[in-house]
This record gives sequence, structure tokens and C-alpha cells, in this order.
Amino acid sequence: MFETGYESQLWPYSFLMSVLNFKDDRKWKKVQGMGKLSGKTAVVLGAATENNMGQVIARLFADHGAQVLVGGRNEAALSSLADEIGGEYELCDITNHSDVSNLAEAGLSKFGRVDIAVNAVGWGVSKSLIDTADEDLQKMVAVQFTGVHYFLAEMVRAMMAGEPQGGSIIQISSATTKALINNYAAYIGTKSGSDALIRCVANDYGQFGIRANSVSPALTQTPMTAGSFAVPGVVDAFLPRYPLGRLNTATDVANTVLWLASDEAFITGENIQCNGGLTMRGNPQASDVGASIAAASKASS
Repeated sequence: MFETGYESQLWPYSFLMSVLNFKDDRKWKKVQGMGKLSGKTAVVLGAATENNMGQVIARLFADHGAQVLVGGRNEAALSSLADEIGGEYELCDITNHSDVSNLAEAGLSKFGRVDIAVNAVGWGVSKSLIDTADEDLQKMVAVQFTGVHYFLAEMVRAMMAGEPQGGSIIQISSATTKALINNYAAYIGTKSGSDALIRCVANDYGQFGIRANSVSPALTQTPMTAGSFAVPGVVDAFLPRYPLGRLNTATDVANTVLWLASDEAFITGENIQCNGGLTMRGNPQASDVGASIAAASKASS
């Protein structure tokens, strides 16, 4: 008996999926040359925590046909992710220049070139300017400025070594650089510095076909922000600030990064605010968040 209509169009896909034992259609897309990143190679640093922003980006890249090298400090998590997406992994501490250089070299040695490089590493500490300890400031600068400089320099070198030269570099920044929030001076300062570095890369290396942009989410539910989301009233303080009516998600960020990584984006030196319009209304300040927490506590008592 022959199938007709829509089902008959699907059976070759379903049959091949079962014969080749694909867990999902990620490998199928690579075989067929489907996806926005088909034939491209990508390095994603900051993908060593389960379901963090870097992992969401790496999975989406793989879904769209890219060969992905993930980097970070947790080998077990990296190995598991690389196995899941059919990619590779490399241990890398962004504050160690040799590690970052090795990450770029691994991209070249494993894939032959680096087309896309994403830095999703970040760290935050909520302290006022006058209460920020030297060790916190030094760590913040090492992770979010010096380390970013290492990453950009090494990925530019890798992309210039390709034939043809070129690629797309994407830095995860923060909406706080445009919509200030209390007690994050060191965080905001270093994120602003990384945005400036991105513009310098775009200006200096565009002649080699290298695009460089940053992406700024606002409050996003990730492992790093789990503590904030667990406090009743915190999300309530932020929601009215979003014209589109909800907080941005890690998937929203990943989709923006995917577009910037693809050949569709004729754009460089820009900071993309993928946060549902938060920067038009601004972040709530400490007093606003405190009042919202107090109201939630009173309502639940």
C-alpha cells in the first residue's frame, strides 16, 4: 500500500533518520547542508555549565549545521556537551592567555579554520563602588576585560589564518551598559570596556573580512542568575520595564547570536540589545527591587 499526500513526502526523511540512528535531526542537517551555519566552524567559550547561555548557543549552532568546539573550565560538562552535539571540546580559562591561544589553535587543528567565535564567559558581583574589594575588582577585570582582549586577539589571528580570511566574532555583553543598575560598577565598567574592544576589532580587522559585534541581554534565567530568580518579588520588579511584556530568555540571546554568526548579517562594530526593549525604560534600581521583594513577602505572609 502506497502512502499519499503529506506523509509520502516525509517517509524518506523518517526512514533515513531511523536507519542512520540519529538521536535528532542535527546530523541530518549536516548531511543535507541545511541550516544557517552549514559548512561553518565555531568556537564557543563559556559553555561548561549545564544549560548556561554558552551551551544554549552551542546547541543552536550545531542544530544549524556548524561544527562546534566548546571551551570552559569543567571538563565533564564540556565532554558531555561535545558528545551531545557531535562537536569537540577544549579546556580553557579565559584569564590564562596560553589557554585562550590553545583554544584558537584547537579550532584550527580540529576544523581547519575558525569561522565563528563566541565569548559567553561572564562573572558578576553586586557591591557598591566603595565596597568593592581589590580581589573582586582584579577578578572582574581579568574575566571581563583582559580575558576578552585575549579572546579577541587569538580569534582574530585564527580567522586571518583561514583561506579565505574572515569570520564573525560575538561577545556577550549586558544591557546594564545602557540601562544602569545600582551596585554593579565593576561589572558595568568591564562590560562597557569589552564593547569598546569589539568596536576596535571591527574597525581594524574588517579589511580581512572579520565582523565583530556584541549582544546585550538583560536579566536572563541562567545558572548564574538562579539565586536572583529564587527570591520572590525580584522578577516582578523587572517585568514592567520590558515593553514586550516578558524577560528575554537564553534562547532569545542565542537566536540573535545565530543571526550575527550567519552570512545574513552585514553588520559590524555594533551592540545589539536583545532584551525586549528594556533599555527604553531602564532597569529598576535597588530601592525598586527592595520594595518589590517586600511586597511579595507581605503578600505571602
